[in-house]
Amino acid sequence: MGDERSGCGSTVTLVATQEPMPKPCDVVTATDATQQQKQQYTQQQYEQHQREQQSIICGYTQHMQQAATEGGPHSARLLSRADWGARMPKQVDYFTGPAPYVIIHHSYIPAACYTTPDCMRSMRDIQDFHQEDRGWNDIGYSFGIGGDGMIYTGRGFNVVGAHAPKYNDKSVGIVLIGDWRTELPPERMLQATKDLIAFGVAQGYIDPAYKLLGHKQVRDTECPGGQLFHEISTWPHFTRLNSTTEAPPVVKKI
Repeated sequence: MGDERSGCGSTVTLVATQEPMPKPCDVVTATDATQQQKQQYTQQQYEQHQREQQSIICGYTQHMQQAATEGGPHSARLLSRADWGARMPKQVDYFTGPAPYVIIHHSYIPAACYTTPDCMRSMRDIQDFHQEDRGWNDIGYSFGIGGDGMIYTGRGFNVVGAHAPKYNDKSVGIVLIGDWRTELPPERMLQATKDLIAFGVAQGYIDPAYKLLGHKQVRDTECPGGQLFHEISTWPHFTRLNSTTEAPPVVKKI
């Protein structure tokens, strides 16, 4: 695979690496509100949806490339669902407006991955577990972050997730692939997470006043692991919830 791709009517130059670089990405947006709330996807509908989103896809990709130019070697790239071999979702539910919460997870299993082929495999494994064992519509998370520094599109923005009860219809759920109880994720994973959040805010998918949470704050779990939780507690927008006084706001579904 070469180090250039054609997209948005122009050639986009990508930074050369040892791993195959991503194609222009797909992203689910609030414009999908024109479709019914619960949509059964066929292959033809899915492909049509991808074509209709091309302008948004290109803008998303170009933003990430600009971040890489400005931010140096630790900046992120984004891979689409097609890139990592995702199956079609069984059903897609959307919510309106910018998400007021960003919730951070670790996968625990699969373990950390450090090459793009391994991280793609991990995303497929997570989707298989969620769809086949749990019976969910799709992979539960909005996005995944690999040890290769890549961002992997899961359900995407403005799509109801399956990662945090009571927050699934008002949050962006980001999973950092690996077990981060006793080890800290590599810096490029952390930077990719920050890049994704910054993009979501800039494009209106995430509320500028968003609250950053670890999964353990909204349910009884070790997730996202002690070391990762300690790390995100130092980030802007991290919020310590008072469970007796604070409840998530109601966000309108569409």
